[in-house]
Amino acid sequence: MHPSTSNPPAARAERERMAQAAAGTQDWRRWGPYLSERQWGTVREDYSAGGNAWDYLPHDHARSRAYRWGEDGIAGFSDEHQFLCLSLALWNGKDPILKERLFGLTNAEGNHGEDVKELYYYLDATPSHAYLKMLYKYPQAAFPYAQLVEENRRRGIDADEYELLDTGVFDEDRYFDVVVEYAKAAPDDILMRITVHNRGPQAAPLWLLPQLVFRNLWSWKAGAARPTLAADGGAIAVAHPALGRLRLEIDGEPTLLFCDNDTNARRLFGRPDAAGYFKDGFHEAVVDGHAAAVNPARTGTKAGALAQFMIAAGGSQQMRLRLRPAAAAAPPAFADFDAVLAARLLEADAYYAELQRGIDAADARHVQRQALAGMIWSKQYFHYSVEKWLQGDPAQPPPPAGRKQGRNHDWTHFASAEVLAMPDKWEYPWFAAWDLAFHCIPLALVDAEFAKSQLVLLAREWYMHPNGQLPAYEWAFGDVNPPVHAWAAFRVFQIDRRWRREAQPDDPGDLLFLERVFQKLLLNFTWWVNRKDAQGRNIFQGGFLGLDNIGCFDRSQPLPTGGRIDQADGTSWMAMYCLNLLRIAIELAQHNPAYEDIASKFFEHFLAIAAAINGVGENALGLWDEIDQFYYDHLSLPDGRKLPLRIPSIVGLIPLFAVQVLEPELLDRMPAFTARMEWVLKHKPELAALISDWKVPGHGERRLLSLLRGHRTKALLHRMLDETRFLSDYGVRSLSKQLEREPFRLAVDGANYEVDYWPGESRSGLFGGNSNWRGPIWMPINYLLIESLQHFHYYYGDEFKVECPTGSGRFVSLAGAADELSRRICALFLAGADGQRPVLQLHPKMARDPQFRDHLLFFEYFHGDSGRGVGASHQTGWTGAVAKLLQPTAAAAAAASAPADAPGHEMN
Repeated sequence: MHPSTSNPPAARAERERMAQAAAGTQDWRRWGPYLSERQWGTVREDYSAGGNAWDYLPHDHARSRAYRWGEDGIAGFSDEHQFLCLSLALWNGKDPILKERLFGLTNAEGNHGEDVKELYYYLDATPSHAYLKMLYKYPQAAFPYAQLVEENRRRGIDADEYELLDTGVFDEDRYFDVVVEYAKAAPDDILMRITVHNRGPQAAPLWLLPQLVFRNLWSWKAGAARPTLAADGGAIAVAHPALGRLRLEIDGEPTLLFCDNDTNARRLFGRPDAAGYFKDGFHEAVVDGHAAAVNPARTGTKAGALAQFMIAAGGSQQMRLRLRPAAAAAPPAFADFDAVLAARLLEADAYYAELQRGIDAADARHVQRQALAGMIWSKQYFHYSVEKWLQGDPAQPPPPAGRKQGRNHDWTHFASAEVLAMPDKWEYPWFAAWDLAFHCIPLALVDAEFAKSQLVLLAREWYMHPNGQLPAYEWAFGDVNPPVHAWAAFRVFQIDRRWRREAQPDDPGDLLFLERVFQKLLLNFTWWVNRKDAQGRNIFQGGFLGLDNIGCFDRSQPLPTGGRIDQADGTSWMAMYCLNLLRIAIELAQHNPAYEDIASKFFEHFLAIAAAINGVGENALGLWDEIDQFYYDHLSLPDGRKLPLRIPSIVGLIPLFAVQVLEPELLDRMPAFTARMEWVLKHKPELAALISDWKVPGHGERRLLSLLRGHRTKALLHRMLDETRFLSDYGVRSLSKQLEREPFRLAVDGANYEVDYWPGESRSGLFGGNSNWRGPIWMPINYLLIESLQHFHYYYGDEFKVECPTGSGRFVSLAGAADELSRRICALFLAGADGQRPVLQLHPKMARDPQFRDHLLFFEYFHGDSGRGVGASHQTGWTGAVAKLLQPTAAAAAAASAPADAPGHEMN
């Protein structure tokens, strides 16, 4: 065992900050890492007629054009309303562009869709943002912008992506490691330390330009006031109506530069008469040598502190800055600077030492800490009012009229201006509904209040559609994601309750949060029933449901064959949704018997869905294939034909997610619900056959609610745990490897459709081509499979065994199977005997170099055979769930046979 912290006061410091934030006595969340890493190329900045966001505001325009809805930057930090932003710009003396933001390819430029082409890492963070640390690796040679674009464009969809390391600019270690740390001396006293290491064999020049910028709020409405930044000796004075007066002090004697966060109409729109000191003034002054581009009066809405260094080989340089309220009697800014930073780091170490008690392996603690750092760094201020966006701004030209019938036009109620947990602040700098639900699970380990607020927020009236639909993501709010919010809400409630009970053993948990979410999700559940069950038979459609190219058709579009797809995953998600809402209703009914009736409703609705998917009842379709012992989607054609789409994919495993074990002591406290349940089971024997009884001596009678009885559970697990099919060394694949040998083919009305096994990148442009569900390993599906196996084990116990892996001759309990799957998933990130991590097997330098190999990247998904990272490289979001798998409660809960939903216990 690693020792717990030997410094209790340091361990308490971060907990006390979070308690103060929750109580509202100290606003530690007011400032945080809330800048996007890409505001350009987003839907909300797109005012084009055709909705081509990537082309309307490309990377080349970003340095010269004021954003309407937010800001971006490297190592960005801002207040929660993003009035004022602090970030870092750099120049190596060779780049054609001042490095103010991360570069990447657009969807059309990349051979597998959009992709950031930079190397950066989130190394550490505490939930109050009292300490943050990130690393940016900056080449000393000219950044190969054109080379990256041209080579990726040249490569076809079957070729590997051309990455920054492939260009050779990191050869001989000719690069800088730029480490940015933030610390808080108080909630509004921000310290920034930039440490640069020259990893190369020769001295090299570097210009550092930390900068402050006001988000542009004045260009959209005539007469709007501008805040000001102005030189005040060697410091920068800040004046803003909401923030008050602040002061940015800089150690040393840098050159202060000032311009305005305004669009350069001369450069972008060919207007030679446009006057001003524009947003790209720093670029022009530093890179192009145009001193006239910055304001000689040393005032503006964008300010920077330029320092030039010649850094020796193996040497380092630092810059120190401090942003705090202006005060006449303020002590010297840098007298206690290093001491404050050291204290915050000590407190961060103590905080994580306490959190990670029971995690024996140092490498596992390292992985978990970086995963949680990524979760915290991925918070972003997200601003988007659809109504204002469609109408345009009074002080700007009116947008094309056709946009009012285009993207998101029926979501005019949507108006976000909050900090949200993002999937990836470069590739996906917008929330996605089901991603957000998964984000909240690891976030609850360190900041349950923030996790709860996220789940409440998405169901608020300025997000949820009046008809009850949850917004999917900004590219198409009307798309449909899997309904996992009830699951996430109850899991966050459980995690939060466990922390609460460490202080107050009889704490019932945050019932107000649970009730608020539950009431809104009743509307969403009704929307699903009314909109996604075309025939009213409890067989659901739903569209692509987040699985992009999983099938042979684009399930979010009208089918080329006509008709519809009756979806095994859509139906199973709804069965899971029923059980999640049932479990929440049962929890609330322990304190308010009025919820017993609604619990009965979801119990009976679940039975109806279970009957439908399993073909129980007259004219029931059923999606179970008795020959293959698997669930499949069915294609219902206009002429009445129904064709099972025999694609062995995770669509057929998702029925495992719909499982809930009801404890007798819970039922004993719900006489009305229990009486109704017994009546249904007695008078509807065909439905009663879907419920398993299990006598446990001394514990009475447990009830298993599941789409699967024991035989079908074993049949699905036989396939899932087969290493020639679904099970890889690093988790369960999204598509069976058998399709590598035997692709699925379908011929309908003279047209042919095919699905092959693609373990890495997508080989089609479906859904943009940057995601692939035809073989890779995805964290959210594996996470839910692990939880489901733990639920089944609690019901069946150790006597119910499965062969794991299939054909190995090794039989384990379902808890053992869950542990094995968790072990394989975690192995993606953990160093093997050779010191290498499977996730980083993209490039030898990344996998083996001591300056790279221990810096984790939490990719969107993983190669189905090798485990290397694929897709968005910083999607700590749902991939950050590995932090929860590494918590000792995962193994402890399974080993102790503890139910997820019994008071005081939780899964994973």
